[in-house]
Amino acid sequence: MNYLLVFLGGGIGSMLRFGVGKACVKWTSAFPIATLISNFLACILFTLILYFWTKDLRGDWVLPFALVGLCGGFSTFSTFSFENFQLYQQASYGLLLLNILISILPGMFCFYWVSDKM
Repeated sequence: MNYLLVFLGGGIGSMLRFGVGKACVKWTSAFPIATLISNFLACILFTLILYFWTKDLRGDWVLPFALVGLCGGFSTFSTFSFENFQLYQQASYGLLLLNILISILPGMFCFYWVSDKM
């Protein structure tokens, strides 16, 4: 049953990621904004799920469906890594550093904030 939950959550998360990419097409630039938004929203969603559902687990479906499937399908570490490599190849070192910092630090802050509340 967990495999089905991960599969369904992953499909929804992937569609959300695709939707963010389509919504960000008008903001195309050298900076990978769609990946940043997807990863940040996935971190927020992950932390909210941890905060609200791990206090009182309401079902065994939450972790495989929402955390592994939905958040896993919505976040895009492979795309993040590839886009950073492209920035490196283009010698856009400032954008590379900026992308790494503003992609990782806010996500870590989300988890720090939730751990402080638990």
